[in-house]
Formats: sequence, C-alpha cells, structure tokens
Amino acid sequence: MLLTFGFTGAVATMLFLLVVPRIYLVGSLLVIISVTCLGASFVILNSFLPLIVSNHPFIRGDTVSQDQGPSDIDLEPWGAGTSNSIGSDQYNPTLSEDCASEETIPRKKESRLTSLSPEVQLSAQISSKGVGIGYGAAVFVQIVSILELYYISKSLPSSTPKTFPLRLVLFIIGLWWFVFTLVSSLWLRNRPGPPLSSFVSSKGRVWRSCRAYCIFAWTSLWRTVKVAMKLRQMVIFLMAWILLSDAIATVSGTAILFAKTELNMPTPAVAALSILSTTSGVAGAFAWPIISQRLNMRPNQTIIACIALFETIPIYGLMGYLPFLQRWGFGGLQQPWEIFPLGFVFGFVMGGLSSYCRSFFGLLIPPGSEAAFYSLYAITDKGSSVFGPAIVGAIVDATGHIRPAFAFLAVLIVLPAPLIWQVDSERGRIDAIEMSMKTKGHEVDHEERVTTAREEFDEGEGLLAGEN
Repeated sequence: MLLTFGFTGAVATMLFLLVVPRIYLVGSLLVIISVTCLGASFVILNSFLPLIVSNHPFIRGDTVSQDQGPSDIDLEPWGAGTSNSIGSDQYNPTLSEDCASEETIPRKKESRLTSLSPEVQLSAQISSKGVGIGYGAAVFVQIVSILELYYISKSLPSSTPKTFPLRLVLFIIGLWWFVFTLVSSLWLRNRPGPPLSSFVSSKGRVWRSCRAYCIFAWTSLWRTVKVAMKLRQMVIFLMAWILLSDAIATVSGTAILFAKTELNMPTPAVAALSILSTTSGVAGAFAWPIISQRLNMRPNQTIIACIALFETIPIYGLMGYLPFLQRWGFGGLQQPWEIFPLGFVFGFVMGGLSSYCRSFFGLLIPPGSEAAFYSLYAITDKGSSVFGPAIVGAIVDATGHIRPAFAFLAVLIVLPAPLIWQVDSERGRIDAIEMSMKTKGHEVDHEERVTTAREEFDEGEGLLAGEN
C-alpha cells in the first residue's frame, strides 16, 4: 500500500509538467490525487514506527552479522516476540509470566534506574532521526527548486510559457518522490498481518469491489472512532491535537501572508524564509530529545515547552502595537528582517512537535491497531486546519490588516496546553493494552497484568526522552 500510494502520487506530481493553461482543470485533479496519496503514505509510514522498534535486532536480542543486512531480518507480527515490555508493541497478553529469564531482571532494574527502557530509547532515535532526515530532504529539494527557477527563468526564450519553470519544479519534486519510493521498496520489509479481505463479487464487477472497499474503509474508521471514544486519555489528546494542528496551519499561512502584504517581502525572501524554517526543523528534531533528557521532562511537558516557545511568535507580532516600538521603527515585526528569527523559532518548534506528538499518540494506541488510529490522527490533523484560517480571514476582512489576527493566534496556540497537561500517558497506555486484550477476547481483569504494566511503564515515561 505504501508503494502504491507513493508511486501514484509521484507520477501525478510529475504529470504537472504537461499541464498548460488550456487544460488547467487537469491540474486540480492531479492535486487531489497527489495530496491524497501523500496523506495516505504518511498514515502507513507512521504505522511502521512501533513495528520497526519491536522487531529491531537490539530489542529482539538478535545479532546481525556483517553479511546480513537489516532487510534480511524477518519481521514478526505483533505479540510474536519474547518481549513483554510496555514500551514495545510486541506486548503478548497470552505470554506466561514465568517465561521471563533471570537475565532480563538486571536489564529491567537498570532501565528503571535510568527511567528509559530500550524500546523507548530506540523509538526516540528512530522518530527524531526520521523527522530530521525528512526536513533535511525538504531543504535540499527547496534549494534545487529555487536555483532551477532562477536560472531557467533567465535562460528560456521569451516565447516559452511563463508556467514552464514552475511545472518543471513540480516534475523534479515528483521525480524525487518516485526515486526514494524505489529505495523504500528495496529496503523496507512487508508489514506482517492478515491480508485485506477480498470483496470481488462472483461476477467480477470492479465497481462492486470498489464500493465494498469504500464501505469497508469508512466502517473501519467509524469502529476506530468508537474505540477511541472509550479511551479517555486518547480523547483528551485528540482534542488538544485538533487545536494544535489548527494553530500550526494558521500561523504558517498567516506568516506568509503577513510577509507578502504587510512587510512587502519579495518572493526570493519568502523562499529564503521557507528554507530557514525547514532547516531549523532539522535542528529541532534532533535537539528536543536532548533537551527533554537533560531536563528530565515527560512527553507532555516537552510538548507544552514547544507550545510555550510557539506562543512567542504571535506575542512578538502584537508588540508592534507598543508606542515606544513604533517610535523606534523596529521591533514587533515592523521590519522584514525581524520575521527570520521567528521563522527559525517556528521550524525549531515544528521539529519537536512533529516527533513528540506522533510518538506520544502512539503510546495511547491499542497494540495491533496502529494503522487505523494513525488514520484517525491524520484526519484530526488535516480536517481541523480550516477553522483557524477562516477566522483569520474574517478578522482581516473586518479590520483591513493582518496584525490584529495575532491576538487570535495567541489564544489559539495556548488552548491545547491545559489539555496536553491532563493527559496521563501511563493510564492511557494501560487502557490501550486492556482495550486490545478485550478486542482479542482475553481476560483483562487480572490484577497482576495491570501491576506489570504499571511497573514496566516506569522504565520509560516517554517515547522521546531517550538519548540519541
């Protein structure tokens, strides 16, 4: 599924090279296809994170020889391993407690002293490095695109359509996506699990099969929502994530609009701002785990720290109303150069939030249901990102300026913080395991299982507090 969505989205993006003004409506269709494939790819990609952690040779206790690459290791389905750690998605409710060997006892004690289980540390490394590599790739492609726009626009004859350089940029982006999807196909192992049921009718009509799959997808989503509503900690987190993702999308769009209209920044300067934000995202992805570990912060505390730093952006914009700053002529986003430090702050915060929110949410998911719940995570992310921009648009229409919208942004950013603070990740993980056991028909009222879950949770209080 990951390869199908990846190749389809990449080809749709590359086809923009053929979209001329006469067939501009085709571009709308290609946008829908490419963005849908991108969103689906992220959902499937996220669902791999717990699986990769639980099947890592370090967790499984395997030794990889020099002649054996990571792709040669067979992945085991959930619960097939020997680990009964709360930090791993290999939690096996049918595993007997007497299966634990004496060799695991010192390891558990040592992990508890450091408050970090091996699964937590490994998840921290994979999540933060993955986000950092992604931001790094985005910086590279942005730089290549800007150089292409600059040189191609100057070298093309006047008879060349003005949209050609932009269409060539989209082709390069699609080609990049296609090539690295090929890389994934070579090195990424299949995700173990039961195959999707076949809905092909006896007469073999394709439309009936498509209709059945669509019904199956929405039915599965509804079942996921019903399960999520029974998990109190997950509900609190999703409410916070809806507000937080809306704030992120609104601040991003408002900043670009403010730079173009209020600060009169040219397009190259706005492009440089985008590159700076993406580059600082790389720094944030790698720096926040170190900061969290040094300050001994729990995951929700780290997310709140990101929110607090995020809040400085609209507050700095509101400082432009201060009379003494107006007399100075700078401060409070009165000069174009002032937006670049804020762009760094924005990217640095996004690098932390992208890693921590995804991993923190993974802690609250019933083991074995990762793909379904990350779909819900993506829906609450993208589906909520329209309210903030709409309200900002109404404020701009009413006042004629963008700066008054900073007051709304300041409130919108701070709203998720109390909800994040209320999320009890320990209780949420226990509830998720109990829900998974109920779904599989296992008894969940065994006191020893809950006690074991609580004790092993102490080994790692957060998914991203680990060392790099």
